[in-house]
Amino acid sequence: MRIRVIGGGLAGPEAALVAARMGAEVDLYEMRPLQSTPAHRTPDFGELVCSNSLKSESENTAPWLLKAEMRRAGSPLLECADASAVPAGHALAVDRAVFSRLIGEMIAAQPRITVHREEVTRLDAAGQIAIVASGPLTSPSLSQEIARLTGSDHLAFYDSISPIVEADSIDREKVYLAARYDRGTADYINCPMTQADYEAFHDALLTAESVEAKEWEKLEYFEGCLPIEELARRGRDTLRFGPMKPVGLRDPRTGKMPWAVVQLRVENLRADSYNLVGFQNHMKFGEQARIFRMIPGLENAKFLRYGQIHRNTYIDAPRVLSRTLNLRGHPEIYFAGQISGVEGYTESIATGMLAGMHAAMAAQSRPPHPIPRGTALGSLVNYITQADAKRFQPANITFDLLEPLDEATRRRVRDKRERHRMQCERALASMDAWLAATGVYRKEADGDHAIACAERPTC
Repeated sequence: MRIRVIGGGLAGPEAALVAARMGAEVDLYEMRPLQSTPAHRTPDFGELVCSNSLKSESENTAPWLLKAEMRRAGSPLLECADASAVPAGHALAVDRAVFSRLIGEMIAAQPRITVHREEVTRLDAAGQIAIVASGPLTSPSLSQEIARLTGSDHLAFYDSISPIVEADSIDREKVYLAARYDRGTADYINCPMTQADYEAFHDALLTAESVEAKEWEKLEYFEGCLPIEELARRGRDTLRFGPMKPVGLRDPRTGKMPWAVVQLRVENLRADSYNLVGFQNHMKFGEQARIFRMIPGLENAKFLRYGQIHRNTYIDAPRVLSRTLNLRGHPEIYFAGQISGVEGYTESIATGMLAGMHAAMAAQSRPPHPIPRGTALGSLVNYITQADAKRFQPANITFDLLEPLDEATRRRVRDKRERHRMQCERALASMDAWLAATGVYRKEADGDHAIACAERPTC
């Protein structure tokens, strides 16, 4: 049985590559360039439209744990991310162009994947399994088809894109390199602000002219990715305790901590552009240029991309999805990526990996193996499929989602970092056991490898 994968962002290529490595024949559909979206610029697979960061690589953090599990499972897109990494302190950030190119090359080299450049508007094709990974900008036609099959309305919120500035336009005399708390290498450019600088900047954000919303738009922002001007409206010091937090960023020239800091993260291996970390916004382009040039070091900044806002759509996962990421009413249809109710690049890739595994097992008439709750990925799946549907919002991986330690251990171990280490250790052991049980994993002397069942002589 063939598998149709709809969407060429992050989850779709991951799902297609994983399913193909497991021996399934895959048709990968992407509507770009025939039909574009408000956020995408290219027809490339794996185009990153917001940040270029896949978050922390610091050991025993929740984002690190999720990536550690994915690496043990042989995630193809994490291989591409590691191969296209750029300096980013303790985070995994990638060169967008190289990352997309590597994904495209990996897909082209996989003989079991056939690429189709066309829009999909029907999902219930006879004799086929489908993985919907169409992303937060799913086309209206496909959205209507999903609504027809699920029998429930979609939820929608609005996500934002941070601006990017040309590296040569940054005044290096007014900024300094540092990583927060000196963790990792000093790869971030930090623009320090005095109290007077900050207050003037804050006042400018409060009076900034926003892009006018269309009549049909209802701006329901995702709490984890609020526009910078929306954060400013929530209080005088909200930004100083959020994206402009100076804690751990002592200025080596003065030995003091600034009142506030704007961090810039490198965009590519050439280091010729930087994005303003956490500065997603919904302001007009002219307002962005005027206000962001108030930031010390960016007085003459040349903007390669302004911040934007775009629609994100996701299904009511707790009502319609099973623990194996397929629809309860249509088990041959799987969902992955942001449309499934996760938020973040790594989380999207992870659910694509999982959907690809489950779909390949179904195509080979193998019994399903739901991922254990004790893993990070299992905890993410548990949240999107078991959350209170009335208050459901997309989620990133956090320790709050992970299975807690037992009460006796929590009383005995007071140190939070040690508890997190113990949770990570337990999660990785659970992941190893699950991967072994699925039949696509084995441990060898030279390391951990995911091995396609079709390529094993014992399968």
